[in-house]
Amino acid sequence: MTTVTVSPKYQIVIPKEIREANGIVSGQKVQMISYRNRIQLIPIEPMENLRGFLKGIDTTLERDKDRL
Repeated sequence: MTTVTVSPKYQIVIPKEIREANGIVSGQKVQMISYRNRIQLIPIEPMENLRGFLKGIDTTLERDKDRL
């Protein structure tokens, strides 16, 4: 477990091993969630990285006979 210190300006530094393990780079945005007395940081992926992640998904949809 890694411990960080909150600065007088309420800032923290994400430790290098955590940044590298999660692929966080300088300037990247993260989502911060407070849940049951915990704080979670979730890296936000750029839209370009999400392109094609659903490749091969079955998009067929069975419809009722009275629908087109």
